[in-house]
Amino acid sequence: MTHLVKKALFATGLSLFAGPVFAHSFGRLYTLPVPFWLYLYAAAATLLISFLVIGLLATQARPSALPSYPAAWLTQLSKRLRPGLSTLSVGLLLLCIVTGIWGVQDPYRNFNMTFFWIIFVLGIAYLSAFLGNFYEVLNPWRVISLGFGRFMEGRWQYPRWLSYWPALLLFQGFIWIELFSLTRPEALAKYLLIYSAITLTGMACFGRDVWLRYGEFFSVFLRLLALASPLYYTANQGVRWRLPFSGLQQARAEHLSLVVFILFMLSATAFDGLRGTVPWYRLFWTDPYGLIYAWIGKPPIHAFVELRPFYLAYETLCLFISPWLYLLVFTVFVWLGRLLTGSKKPLLRLLGDFGFSLIPIALVYHITHYYTLLLSQGVKIVSLLSDPFGWGWDLFGTAQLWRAPILPDMGTVWHTQVALILIGHVVSVYLAHQQALRSFGSARAAMISQIPMLILMVLFTTSGLWILAQPIQG
Repeated sequence: MTHLVKKALFATGLSLFAGPVFAHSFGRLYTLPVPFWLYLYAAAATLLISFLVIGLLATQARPSALPSYPAAWLTQLSKRLRPGLSTLSVGLLLLCIVTGIWGVQDPYRNFNMTFFWIIFVLGIAYLSAFLGNFYEVLNPWRVISLGFGRFMEGRWQYPRWLSYWPALLLFQGFIWIELFSLTRPEALAKYLLIYSAITLTGMACFGRDVWLRYGEFFSVFLRLLALASPLYYTANQGVRWRLPFSGLQQARAEHLSLVVFILFMLSATAFDGLRGTVPWYRLFWTDPYGLIYAWIGKPPIHAFVELRPFYLAYETLCLFISPWLYLLVFTVFVWLGRLLTGSKKPLLRLLGDFGFSLIPIALVYHITHYYTLLLSQGVKIVSLLSDPFGWGWDLFGTAQLWRAPILPDMGTVWHTQVALILIGHVVSVYLAHQQALRSFGSARAAMISQIPMLILMVLFTTSGLWILAQPIQG
């Protein structure tokens, strides 16, 4: 077989992996206005300059209790809207279930697919980063549990060692379903029923508040993102304003499981982008080290059908170990900072102290990878509201509105991604420096300790930009 034929077979095999074309996968190539390596050097230089400026100007740690200001009109508005929005959240959950079971099974015509994967998973996440943790009140499973009264106060004490591990496990399962399961509306409805049963059982066993804190992964995920918001909610003082990202300075990861959860927020997004690149496919299907050939006696692309289950297992393993690989790298760089300063603080405590400085990176990674989905598929929720089952209804007269996707210019998308990546990393550099001032005492020690962290941020930035550039450049 000629080399050309082998290439053709390999390309055909890769095409079989193609799923629905979403907005972060581009159908035509885009030539970057400057060479890609120039973007990487510019990004690294920006981080270096930011590091020096922050180190020279921020010589004292800001107080942990940062000032906040009341937002009286928002407090009154939230009180008025809360009952209706709580009922609406439960109604939307039920609608996702019933439309999935009885509606058409076309993912693009059924309400539940667009609402859950785009409006809820993406839209609510981004709104939480700007409007605060409103999900804590509107969480449909929390609202449902209130109807059970004392039954949801818990039967057993939650084990301290369990901490955030249940949320992490459910989060990983959710991402696996998102990436590898050919989810149709009926399957999504069943997943929601199963997750509802798990959540309500966890509340009944350990108490509503405890399970929402440690076990319900949407609550954990959105609560972490909400720390970046300029708004936050208190039981006694209502809604208050604060400086953006200041909530991340007032919190720390009290357990290793929360650090791993944060790292999975990073690694899951990076993995989703990486698995769509040609080098990733080639690593398995061209078998550069001959491992698969030695096993089956022929090139893996010649046994495509037989090897697909093994490829799925391989990708699943990579997904589930990804936060642990990130933890290993993060631990090494934090340990180097500790070593350079001669600090005696326990390494595990430092991991908890610096873990929250990674959340801005996780947030911008998530936005840059997925925000175009809100424009391409999210806008269709307007038409789907009038025809949630896909039966040809027009309940609100909007069935024909915004049916066409909004597809921004790829140059605009790319430069928006670059800007967001840089902003997120600069914010993380600042937060890490502030934490270093608190952890290591002096401005000099903080500056020295952050040299390894700067290298880590540069690695995150360059790798993130490389992954984002692959589908754009083909």
